[in-house]
Amino acid sequence: MTIQEPPAGPAAQGRRTIPLTEITLPHQCPRPVRLYVLARAPYFLGLGESELDRIDARMRTLTFTPDAPIYRAGEPAEALYVVAEGRVKLSQVTAGGTETVTDLLVPGELFGTMSTLGEPIHHQTASALVGTCVLRIHQDDFRSVLAEQPRIALRVLDDVAARLSRAESDIGSQGSATVEQRVASTLLRLADKLGEDRGSDGIMLEVPLSRADLAGLARSTPESVSRVMSRWKKEGLIDSGRRWTAVKDRARLEALRDAQE
Repeated sequence: MTIQEPPAGPAAQGRRTIPLTEITLPHQCPRPVRLYVLARAPYFLGLGESELDRIDARMRTLTFTPDAPIYRAGEPAEALYVVAEGRVKLSQVTAGGTETVTDLLVPGELFGTMSTLGEPIHHQTASALVGTCVLRIHQDDFRSVLAEQPRIALRVLDDVAARLSRAESDIGSQGSATVEQRVASTLLRLADKLGEDRGSDGIMLEVPLSRADLAGLARSTPESVSRVMSRWKKEGLIDSGRRWTAVKDRARLEALRDAQE
């Protein structure tokens, strides 16, 4: 049986059409929503409803208010999570004691780790950016899923290898890319993941991101990011407010991202 989109609720509208006002409180994640997001999660793509039901039966539903921690860096890593509703922020603390955002996650995305995958503790903190619902599966239950579904095990192995490759690539590109390139790349990535195309108003990112958050994602400093964003706002590449940012000229941002030294 094919998994159908749930008939109602924010998840049914797609990740780009959930107004911020609708995700300020946690959701209860009914079964249609859970199966819908599990079917979209990279590890579980292509599974039938009965297979997804067996995975869902092993999962626990958790809801979080804005800014509430899901887990903290340094805590034992014992579970895998799937975003079902809302947004999740991953962050880490620098040597200077400053919290920096490393990623933003939307419904259907997986996060967390476990000692089974070679990581006994969490190296980042995960928290709800807005009211959020997540699905959690303990590593013992996940091992059972891997034993039952070898193709999921292969996807996990591929994902671990891809993460290592991306980490090495990020280390190499961080030193060579300019601040403008890193900020442009970050905004374009967020636009693809979180943006809602509003025509002449640009691609809207309705997420409460500070300059410090953008700096963490771009691996720069808040001061440098603020200078770049202020200049781009004057030039019409972007627009921004207290809780939103709009990409107004995607083509120019792409040109800046891809510019050669």
